[in-house]
Amino acid sequence: MAESDSGQERTEEPTGKRLQESRDKGQVARSRELNTLAVVMVAAVGLLILGPAMVQKLMNIMSFNFSIEREALYSNDSMGLHLFASVGEGLQVLGPLFFLLLVASIVGPVLLGGWLFSIKSLAPKFERMNPLAGLKRMFSLKALIELLKALGKFLVVLGAALLVLHLRTEDLLSMGQESLQSAIVHCAWVLASSLIILSASLILIAAVDVPFQLWDHKQKLRMTKQEVKDEFKDSEGKPEVKGRIRQLQREMAERRMMDKVPQADVVITNPTHFAVALKYDPLATGAPVLLAKGADLVAQRIREVASENQIVVLESAPLARAVFYSTELDREIPAGLYLAVAQVLAYVFQLRQFRAGQGKRPGPMPEPPIPDDLKR
Repeated sequence: MAESDSGQERTEEPTGKRLQESRDKGQVARSRELNTLAVVMVAAVGLLILGPAMVQKLMNIMSFNFSIEREALYSNDSMGLHLFASVGEGLQVLGPLFFLLLVASIVGPVLLGGWLFSIKSLAPKFERMNPLAGLKRMFSLKALIELLKALGKFLVVLGAALLVLHLRTEDLLSMGQESLQSAIVHCAWVLASSLIILSASLILIAAVDVPFQLWDHKQKLRMTKQEVKDEFKDSEGKPEVKGRIRQLQREMAERRMMDKVPQADVVITNPTHFAVALKYDPLATGAPVLLAKGADLVAQRIREVASENQIVVLESAPLARAVFYSTELDREIPAGLYLAVAQVLAYVFQLRQFRAGQGKRPGPMPEPPIPDDLKR
């Protein structure tokens, strides 16, 4: 099991943040064997497809260079122009194959790890210049695995090469009895088909190397339990900081709620444990709205603000508990409490008329009816 610098074992899988940080630094799983396979396979297929046309055009270039007119030999510029024409024609012949190889060299690395460009990976790493660290890498387990992998690759390719020689012996010997043009075409076909067999042998090497590179990259990113905890604290915040933030949020929400209490029509209490502030707008089509609610100290503060602003405070424990548990702030009360709240508001309006000298003093407020499903 891999260990960290602190001596703790890396037993935890890498988190998403750890994987993203590694990718930002340009550290992703790569397989050189997969890249080699892509380039060699594309070269083999390209030669097999484009080979006949390429051979014909190269033979034309050869004929062009061996058939020079007598007048051209006495011209100072003709040989240079002849050379430039041959080079231009050769680039046109080899251009498609070179383009395919360029695409393969770009697509090969993208097959494992995806497309990635990181400026951080271009920055110089002075720790790699440390000779002691270099010796440690030379005699590490990874170096031994790379050595065994190179030896295995050599043996596989050697076996494939011997198989190709055995299969193409008759073709190679028969070329000596063919005409020049036929021998060149035959040789190109033998080279292309042989290269395909050799590149196919690299599939076995890549099939072993790709899973190993994925496993090795994941092992390097494994984390200790402490690293996971520290990352969680960094991303989510320390518990004491989060607690302080929640406290400030509660205080801000409570201040906003208290600012709405003076707008209420009535405050209904438990009488001490709960308090709810309701407002009803006769011009609106909706039901009464809960402006504030609280328990214990918050309920006490709601009652104090209501008294300071001459808001009617009534005691009705069942209704106060029902509204407190069934209604969210700034929301309308449920339909089951319409009748109970209507009786309370009617009593409040009568009390306001009495205080304004426009009516008789109302009697004691009857206990409003509370549906069984809303009782608390």
